[in-house]
Amino acid sequence: MRPRSSGIPLWGRIAGGIAAVLAVLLVIVMFFPWDMLREPLNRYVSEKTGRKFEITRRLDVTPGWRGATIAFDGVEFANPSWAREPYLVKAQRAEFEIRLWPLLGGKVVIPRLMLVSPTMGLQLEQDGRRTWALGKDTGDVDTVPTIGLLQVDGGGVDFLAEHLGVDLHADFTFDTARGEMPLDFRVKGRYQRQTLTAQGSTGNVLQLTSAGQPPFPMEIKAVAGKTQLSAKGTVAALADLDGIDAQFQLKGQTLGDLYPLLGIALPQTSPYALSGDLRKRAKLWEVQGLKGKLGLSDIGGDMRFDQAPKTPHLSGSLRSRVMDMDDLGPLIGLPPTERAAKAVEGVEPPPSITQVKRAQKDPGRKVLPTAKLDFERLRAMNAEVQYTAEKIRNVRDVPLDRGSVHVKLVDGVLTLDPLDLGLASGKLAGAIRIDATQNPADIRASLDIRAMQLNRLIPKVETLKTSFGKLDGRINLSGRGNSVASWLGGSSGDVAAITGRGEFSNLLLEFMGLDGGEIIKFLLRGDRNVTLRCAAVAFDVSKGVMVGRSLVFDTTDTVFNASGQASLSDETMHFVVRQQPKDMSILSLRTPLVIGGTFASPSVGIEAGQLAGRGLAAVALGVINPLLALVATIETGPGVDADCKGVLADAKQPTAGAAAAGAAKAKTARQ
Repeated sequence: MRPRSSGIPLWGRIAGGIAAVLAVLLVIVMFFPWDMLREPLNRYVSEKTGRKFEITRRLDVTPGWRGATIAFDGVEFANPSWAREPYLVKAQRAEFEIRLWPLLGGKVVIPRLMLVSPTMGLQLEQDGRRTWALGKDTGDVDTVPTIGLLQVDGGGVDFLAEHLGVDLHADFTFDTARGEMPLDFRVKGRYQRQTLTAQGSTGNVLQLTSAGQPPFPMEIKAVAGKTQLSAKGTVAALADLDGIDAQFQLKGQTLGDLYPLLGIALPQTSPYALSGDLRKRAKLWEVQGLKGKLGLSDIGGDMRFDQAPKTPHLSGSLRSRVMDMDDLGPLIGLPPTERAAKAVEGVEPPPSITQVKRAQKDPGRKVLPTAKLDFERLRAMNAEVQYTAEKIRNVRDVPLDRGSVHVKLVDGVLTLDPLDLGLASGKLAGAIRIDATQNPADIRASLDIRAMQLNRLIPKVETLKTSFGKLDGRINLSGRGNSVASWLGGSSGDVAAITGRGEFSNLLLEFMGLDGGEIIKFLLRGDRNVTLRCAAVAFDVSKGVMVGRSLVFDTTDTVFNASGQASLSDETMHFVVRQQPKDMSILSLRTPLVIGGTFASPSVGIEAGQLAGRGLAAVALGVINPLLALVATIETGPGVDADCKGVLADAKQPTAGAAAAGAAKAKTARQ
């Protein structure tokens, strides 16, 4: 006789058995005395990591479907023996969630970590070793845990990376009375070998890696060296500073100080104060609505800094409504002026050019900037930036009207092309190229001068009612150097300025010609202008020595011819100017003028030989008859018109040799 069937199919009985087993296991897991595993776990972790790990009071585990929540009541985890701090972490309590499936692949994923009153010692070595790598090989990045959210209730953290110049200590305090940002932090130490202090607040959770959570709020005020930062916004991930959306204010003595802090190679500048909106996604930093002051100039625009390429890339567009001439000095190695040094409130003024010269033993010895320009930074990134100044303030009697420049930096080669400046109602345009892959740097400048009004270029002459014509010219120089002075001191090429017909003050002309009779006449009757037929100032430059090729100034009254040279290396000069009047005059002491001395202390005199000859003749004739003494001062006017066509032609081309070769090389700066 067959047994009666229960009515439950086989598969149902199997499923029921599995469910029963799982229920029993769940009950066992839920009520398992996990603290019994504390000592075995201490030994296991210590063995696997090669350093002491101890749960000092109690272990508790709450299992879940995807992972488990583990709580340590008191924990001490030692650092490797090579670390400065004894503990990686020592806390009154630690609680963390851990994903189970990644453990099968040797990955430690911790979505949340909470620490109560921790002491943490994080250290990174140049060879890649780090104290938070959990394997015996602390240089193996695969043993570094992935941590999502970090909650810290008080305590402190030390971070040391000597090879990066970083040694920081942070203290945390947690107080729910602070509202949406209850976690307060204070940081002190050194960052990039500069003193750093910072303080700020965040939400109750720090998101170290992006884990699908919304960004957390954060505000910070920091001072690193002479640089001050204030920012407020949100951050998605602290580990790589990703997902930043913040408003910032930045102040400092020079933008050049940002290079060691941020890795952005910016030029030396006057003190600055900038603000804007900062956004970062992955490796791309963006600043929008940038505005503020750069010394005495205003500045605004938008910038992007992309760290994704092998060589980071900076790009953007900047503009100034008014750019002050005083702010150009630091770009070529000069300290800022006193006005520019004190232009930004809240920033300690850097030493001004006046203070620097006062501190020098021989403040007037050099005029050309000798400060070494840090061209090595140009190899740290690539860049393409457009800058426009709508108006340039006339500070030092140089009538710059406007300016624009396209800056391009590719693999250590910097070009300013085109460079376009409105100068004295005319134009100065061209290109400058600096190859920083060579040491000293290869520097080439090719600039053209077009239609500049000389009465604006030399405004003080306007007091003599002078009205000049228009000036054209060029500068083509090439050489090598790491400062403006060293480059010019060894450069070769061509420098020239020419002008056609115009007018010139006759009173000034007679002073230059030492014509006493004409001076007295004009003082009694008033000044009048004479016609300028042509003028040319052209130099062949060979290894820093400027030799006059065509130095002519021809008016309807007098023709001046000059000869001589100037040294850009030792900043000395010697020129002789010979006047040849075209009219007859009495009381004339016409004799060659001698211009000499140094750029810092020039001297102007006359050739003593010719003047002494006229003086002796006057004395001899005066013995015979006092009226005859005037005969020696009579100028018969032997001067003739210069060949203006020939003068201008000579000024247009350098002679052969180093000057011609240098000029040709300089022109290659233009693309």
